[in-house]
Amino acid sequence: MAQQIRRSGSTGVRRAAKAQSRAVAARKAGRSASGVVDRIMGVLPFTEEQWSRIWLAMIIGGSVGIAFVIASLAGVPALAQAQVAAIAADAGFEVRHVRVTGTSRMDEQQVYARALATRNQAMPDVDIAKLREDLRALPWVKDARVSIQLPHTLAIDIVERTPHAVLEKPDRLVLIDATGVELEPVAADKAKGMLRLAGPGAAKQARALETLLAAAPALAPKVEAAEWVGNRRWNLTFTTGQLLALPEGELESATALVKFARLDGKNRLLGGKVLAFDMRTPPRLYMRLPEEAAKPKVVAANDKGETT
Repeated sequence: MAQQIRRSGSTGVRRAAKAQSRAVAARKAGRSASGVVDRIMGVLPFTEEQWSRIWLAMIIGGSVGIAFVIASLAGVPALAQAQVAAIAADAGFEVRHVRVTGTSRMDEQQVYARALATRNQAMPDVDIAKLREDLRALPWVKDARVSIQLPHTLAIDIVERTPHAVLEKPDRLVLIDATGVELEPVAADKAKGMLRLAGPGAAKQARALETLLAAAPALAPKVEAAEWVGNRRWNLTFTTGQLLALPEGELESATALVKFARLDGKNRLLGGKVLAFDMRTPPRLYMRLPEEAAKPKVVAANDKGETT
């Protein structure tokens, strides 16, 4: 009778060989994955210490989030916020540094004075929206961006207003922007070369004046000062010291200024002997001469800027 021969030994050897092969493959895969991770880590701009801090922040942040959710589900959101703040503070997530960027003209200490009120506060307790509004209330600040940079930095980016003109007040000179916002007092020597505005309500008319002067770009650089008269019209003073009285109304004043620019281009009015030009009753142009000269000369200007 034939006997069946069992090859249990050879089967065990094959199984062991397969297991060893799988282990070798796993180690290779592990080394390959590790190599890919190492390459990625090498490309990213973080040091090993920074990576440790990032992972720590993620772990603590996850823990804080879980604590907040649990407390919120329990119906105690205020307690949840307090617990989150306490956990964050214990972990070092509190305001220790304030970084300010974007300031070039304004006093940076005004920004720090408001930002440092959050010093040593836990990051979750910092009211970013309120701080932003406080900063925007500063005269020089057109806008402000506030952000938290873990673990302990408050970053503030300021968008400053741009000085546009100098407002003459009875007791001082004040810088204003194009919308008429008063920025800060300025000394007379530092105000040289800047357009000066005068008269009640002149600051609020700064944008309208800019539009008016844009109608005659050749004259605009020669305008040294502008007085808002009776809350209805402008008197312009040129760098030559001569004055031009314009009529009321946006269209009327712009039309008169364009006509004066044409007259000046043809007759060289600016820099001459005439002290003042009056165009309040178009199309007539009145010219005031020095006292020793003859009576004031009256001329009419047609639509082409020609005098008659």
